[in-house]
Amino acid sequence: MKARVHVMLKDGVLDPQGEAVKHALGTLGFAGVEGVRQGKVIELDLAAGDRAAAEAEVRAMCEKLLANTVIEKYSVEIV
Repeated sequence: MKARVHVMLKDGVLDPQGEAVKHALGTLGFAGVEGVRQGKVIELDLAAGDRAAAEAEVRAMCEKLLANTVIEKYSVEIV
């Protein structure tokens, strides 16, 4: 079973990498970009056979390691 975790900075948290990408896109002629937020995607291969247990385990991973829950939000997708 696979899990996909999307981690993004929470709304209101400054995103300097996103601002750098926005600036670079403008420099390359892409003038219509009004904002960029950069995040990360983490894919996990899991041995678990039960979807609910797998999701609970991945959420625990996010809370303990994969996401800084003070400034980041995450979503879990079991695929």
